Amino acid sequence: MNKTLSPSSSPSTLRLSDFRLIAFDMDSTLIDIETVDEIADIAGCGPEVAAITEATMRGEITDYKDSLRRRVALLRGVPLSALQTVYDERLHLNPGAETLIDACKRAGLRVVLLSGGFTFFTDRLRERLQLDDTRSNVLEIEEGRLTGHMLPQPWGDICDGDAKKDKLLECCRAMDISPAQAIAVGDGANDLPMMRVAGLSVAYHAKPTVREAATLAIDEGGLDRLLDFLNASR
Repeated sequence: MNKTLSPSSSPSTLRLSDFRLIAFDMDSTLIDIETVDEIADIAGCGPEVAAITEATMRGEITDYKDSLRRRVALLRGVPLSALQTVYDERLHLNPGAETLIDACKRAGLRVVLLSGGFTFFTDRLRERLQLDDTRSNVLEIEEGRLTGHMLPQPWGDICDGDAKKDKLLECCRAMDISPAQAIAVGDGANDLPMMRVAGLSVAYHAKPTVREAATLAIDEGGLDRLLDFLNASR
């Protein structure tokens, strides 16, 4: 049953230490932007890309792979320096992200980042936050510019909702734990597959369809509000 975590919410009987793994979406969940939209804004095609992103996250465009291919195609010719500008000047962690991640590590959880975004950003966040694992998409780059394509990986061609779910389950198998011991945190429709298999699903300032499907919805405050629900010390 969906529960909204509001200032008056009472903590549950669950504890952070009841879980062994937490998986975060990146765009608009761990960080406060949609990276593809910000790249497009610098490239001059922001409104067109943002419209596709919004419709996809709301679940109005159901083919995530096609949606992402369309958006990346519009980025053809964008210099790699534009991605660095997004990371340096526009990308910020959402409030409470570091507090929640630190608490998870202290409680013995592995922390992974599963994103329909790009390795350019997830690799940097992995190093910055000392995350345990990531999965995301690889942009093809030639002569310092985006080609408008992505490179296929051993696990598949594009990291969509199913690829996120598969990675979460792969992590559970590697740790010899049940998916019931995993937490999945997201905001968009492509997060639903991993949220459905996790023992605790958390919608963070999420789209309506995601909020309705989640175990817990955080509509106010930062990511560290989850610690209030899980009786965890900050």
